[in-house]
Amino acid sequence: MRKMKTKAAVLYEYGKPLVIEELELSPPREQEVLVKNMAAGLCHTDLSVVNGVIRMPPLPCIPGHEGAGIVQEVGPGVTKVKPGDHVILMWVPVCGGCYYCLHDQPYLCEQKDKTRSGTMLDGTFRLQKGDLKIHSMLGVGCFSEFNVVSEKSIVPINNDFPFEVAALVGCGVITGVGAVLNKAKVKPGSSVAVIGVGGVGLNVIQGALLANATKIIAIDILDRKLELARSFGASHALNSSREDPYKKIMEITENRGVDYSFEAIGKAETTLLAYNLLRRGGSLVIMGVAEMEAKLNLPLYEIPLLEKNILGCNYGSGDPRLDLLMLLDLYKAGRIRLDELITKRYSLDEINIGFQELEAGQNIRGMIIFSGKG
Repeated sequence: MRKMKTKAAVLYEYGKPLVIEELELSPPREQEVLVKNMAAGLCHTDLSVVNGVIRMPPLPCIPGHEGAGIVQEVGPGVTKVKPGDHVILMWVPVCGGCYYCLHDQPYLCEQKDKTRSGTMLDGTFRLQKGDLKIHSMLGVGCFSEFNVVSEKSIVPINNDFPFEVAALVGCGVITGVGAVLNKAKVKPGSSVAVIGVGGVGLNVIQGALLANATKIIAIDILDRKLELARSFGASHALNSSREDPYKKIMEITENRGVDYSFEAIGKAETTLLAYNLLRRGGSLVIMGVAEMEAKLNLPLYEIPLLEKNILGCNYGSGDPRLDLLMLLDLYKAGRIRLDELITKRYSLDEINIGFQELEAGQNIRGMIIFSGKG
């Protein structure tokens, strides 16, 4: 195996367009695989990286963490896959043996501390332009035609699932559904409010339906998204730019507040709103990633006296090796909707247009479709 060329979207400066160019890609090493990416979702977290809201990994880097593709080559010691296998990329590598993996928290695997720096697990790079090393977001950097990833960062899937559906499951779906089922553990008959009904928020709604919640309240400022939320199963849709969501939810819940609230935007003001919407003993689940300096100011006395619970949710708070396959099974059985989440498809050359339309609120999920066959 020798170095090859790959076309990729590279971020050199925060707040600037991605640069589409050709890079050199080194072959896979021990327990690594070469993947041809076939589809990659445009997630709001990627936009936050491009805009500099999230400054990770170091620049230059290839963003993209919601992807699926075909294994092309495997390095020494790889046992999970072989060339030709279809895979979902996991933006949290799961080693199976660290403290967190052994304590039923594989989504917090210690290996993720290494991939956050944008390198391979051994601290080296596989992508470069001349002498310049290129970082790879969360160890997967899927806005590239090809990339080398750790065997710990992939889940093999059946070849009959569409790549764009498999890519979707890899972040937005597992985060939203997992927040409901794994973290909040929503009970049947419950009331649920979700603030922000983009890719993650709509999957909170799908998760709430799976959990048999009876009041599912979507909150956003865009009517188009609220209409989509209703089509996905929301019982109520509130436009917070025109009506007071607190007052409305108190009317809906007999002046108690909701059992569970979910924040899918990543802003202090919407997180505070989500907290205030809770009844006594209710649970807030925070999924949106805020900018590093954001702070949440709460009346501390309420936490013990009202028993309001504040929970963080990372990557669906489950075992992605199992949950990703479970979600595909639910899709195949018609229990969750995935095709309808894809608003528009783009080529890699159109990726900056895709991010502009995401920022403008035009897309639930834009999808990069890579040309060519595996």
